[in-house]
Amino acid sequence: MAQLHFTLDSDFFVGLFSETKDEAFGKLMEALLNQVLQAESTEQLGANNYERSQERSDYRNGTRTRSLTTRIGKIELQVPRHRNVPFKTSLFENYQRNEQALITTMMEMVVQGISTRNVKKVTEELCGESFSKSTVSEICKELDVPIKHFKERLLPEHYPFIIVDAIYLKVREDHRVKSKALFVAIGINNTGHKEVLGFEVYDSEKVNTWKDFFESLKSRGLRGVDIVISDAHAGLVEAIKECFSGSSWQRCQAHFTRNIIDKCPKKYSTGLASELRDMFNATTIEEARRLKESIYDEYQDVANEAMVILDEGFEDSITIMALPSKYRIALRTSNIIERENREIRRREKVIQIFPNTESIIRLIGAVLQDDHNDWSVSHRIFDMKEYYDKLSSIQSNLLKIKAA
Repeated sequence: MAQLHFTLDSDFFVGLFSETKDEAFGKLMEALLNQVLQAESTEQLGANNYERSQERSDYRNGTRTRSLTTRIGKIELQVPRHRNVPFKTSLFENYQRNEQALITTMMEMVVQGISTRNVKKVTEELCGESFSKSTVSEICKELDVPIKHFKERLLPEHYPFIIVDAIYLKVREDHRVKSKALFVAIGINNTGHKEVLGFEVYDSEKVNTWKDFFESLKSRGLRGVDIVISDAHAGLVEAIKECFSGSSWQRCQAHFTRNIIDKCPKKYSTGLASELRDMFNATTIEEARRLKESIYDEYQDVANEAMVILDEGFEDSITIMALPSKYRIALRTSNIIERENREIRRREKVIQIFPNTESIIRLIGAVLQDDHNDWSVSHRIFDMKEYYDKLSSIQSNLLKIKAA
């Protein structure tokens, strides 16, 4: 475009002095941009208003009003219309990029745990324009497509270890507030990196819902699972046995310890907890079993219920003893997924009650996808070389523990 010459009369400038700084700047910008649009129109038509010219290619056909929300407030522009060939301006292309950046920022604020009410306050402060809570929610629906692709992607690698858990969230459904279970599975791939394998919302934790979740993972390619780590929820354990019949189950040692201590008289709980830690830190499975028998003998008279739990669940809690020592600490509990649950809870505290199930998938899916992407470029949990070098003996040891 050729060099522009702007024309603004003195009354216009005098009027600006009665406005606030932002209002005055907004009006000045509005006047200048409207002249930019008129200049672009003249250049495209090849003639000024009412001018006869051999270069004229089209005719003016009035204007239309277009609002722009900017950092200095809302401005109203008069966009020229042409009779035959539509008027084009680079101004709106730049604006659309800025508008999309604003929309992306609003979505990111929600994903990072800022309430839609506070997003509204921030945009009003930055742009001079208030976006309602419902508008922010509608904007966030743009997350649906990428989240769906992430959630339904194929799982082409082997995942020797997977950690699964459910967390309950409040959601509004049928004019009532209900608790729904969000199932999450995290896998360790064959390079030692964490991945979010899948997530889904169900009414509750039952054998059939867990089986449905596991089968959906398998239909997307989940394979090569040697150990599944979880708590001892009955429906979950049964589903693991049915869906991963060739795999072993590692009962989370942290949950298992709490289950035992909860049934122990308080005056013995500190000493028992210390001895359980020593048992789980044993270097060999034979040493762990010896310490377990010692604990059982010591506490069976004073904490019989606790010892029944220890005796019944012990073998399931030491599955990871079949692995080389460097893999055990990370896999003996469900802490990997518990940390992710804390991130989910942080967002839930802001929202409190999700408006529907789709909003859980949308927001929590975005959180999980962000973490999944971070994990893919972060340090791996451990090197898998030793695991695969010793895979035959590891699988043999897993079978022995499973049969014990």
